[in-house]
Amino acid sequence: MTTESAALAKASTPRILVVGGGYVGMYTALQLQRKLRLDRGEAEVVVVEPQPYMTYQPFLPEAAAGSISPRHVVVPLRRVLDRCRIVVGEVRAIDHDKRVAEVVTPATEEEGGGATEIRYDQLVLAPGSVSRILPVPGLAEHGIGFKTVEEAIGLRNHVLEQLDIASSTRDADVREAALTFVFVGGGYAGVEALGELENMARYALRYYHNVRPEDMKWVLVEATGRILPEVGEQLGRYAVRELRGRNIDIRLDTRLESCEHRVAALSDGSRLPTRTVVWTAGVKPAPLLAATGLPLGARGRLAADATLRITGVPDAWTAGDAAAVPDLTADTPGTLCAPNAQHAVRQAKVLAGNIAHQLRGEPLTEYRHTYAGSVASLGLHEGVALLYGRRLTGYPAWLVHRVYHLSRMPTVNRKSKVLAEWILSGLFKREIVSLGSLEHPRAEFEQAAGADGDTDPPRR
Repeated sequence: MTTESAALAKASTPRILVVGGGYVGMYTALQLQRKLRLDRGEAEVVVVEPQPYMTYQPFLPEAAAGSISPRHVVVPLRRVLDRCRIVVGEVRAIDHDKRVAEVVTPATEEEGGGATEIRYDQLVLAPGSVSRILPVPGLAEHGIGFKTVEEAIGLRNHVLEQLDIASSTRDADVREAALTFVFVGGGYAGVEALGELENMARYALRYYHNVRPEDMKWVLVEATGRILPEVGEQLGRYAVRELRGRNIDIRLDTRLESCEHRVAALSDGSRLPTRTVVWTAGVKPAPLLAATGLPLGARGRLAADATLRITGVPDAWTAGDAAAVPDLTADTPGTLCAPNAQHAVRQAKVLAGNIAHQLRGEPLTEYRHTYAGSVASLGLHEGVALLYGRRLTGYPAWLVHRVYHLSRMPTVNRKSKVLAEWILSGLFKREIVSLGSLEHPRAEFEQAAGADGDTDPPRR
């Protein structure tokens, strides 16, 4: 093939732009490179994601507790999507009429230019969600999120640092604030993070001679009357009893009203001196959606039909947290699929198949699912699970939780490494070292440079 004919062939190759490298983005691209003959020019897949990896969020609590290494909670996109083009950057705007997306990359500022334009023929819009931050005084300054691997490891370091502070002070007020940990939000993220970190901190205290487990105060604040609604009311009540049995303070029908000046003020009138407020009270669609001009549905999510096409928009698709997808299996008409990982992974498979069908002129498939159940960890060897209507608690539920999420972890490589770490963690003692300096790697160098500020600068 001549250079000219090769260029014409490449120009005629339909380009599929996948915005987002999370559950939907990564799994859709993975299915596309399996279903389409990318090496023969049937299509080109471009994935744009701010991070070069996908985070498997159900394992964040275990990463925070030290049961899994942070690098094994993430999946490198370039390794998994080896036949796709990966662009590390952020999509700032989309003009679907012109089939153009504006992307800002790490090199944009260095190059001194504007955003890069990426043209496409088919659009998969799956930027996911961001934390839903309410206007609580002091939250922006003192709150800690729990949505990324960086936040999970930062929280682990923070908790261990609080134990160090409590161990090294004689000030009762400082000690009380250091040993009080407030988690806001009784969903999966809040309950699992609290359960794992409380378990880790209680284990760590065996190495602190002057701090006892009963000195710690762990508080879960939930605005509704139940926690873990996904596992059902009965298992939710069991989880409350189990956590309270570990001396964890569960505050239902309670809201965080302020966390200024290292004091968490709750709607029940309580004022808790604390240096730790972890915010896991829900998510909202990524801000990009509002800047696309595409039709939005419930709660600011993209309106989609059952084939996962954006309603009324040709050549545009969506799924996961960003999409309001009708649940065809629900008893009540108009019910939407919940924005969770279980739906996201399944929708990605249907979405990729429908793009392949459309490119080949084949009929599309509607998304329908069979509800398998829900699982949640309450800490080491404790959990709740609802599988096909059967309820499990304690160790069996915790084991099902691990097996289920291990089976959903992408690639055999990651599965093997996570399993190996679980086996090793059962044979050896936990690591309880805080590496808070990882968050500020240049601090020591900058301090040394400041101390030597009176010396002549090095010649270049």
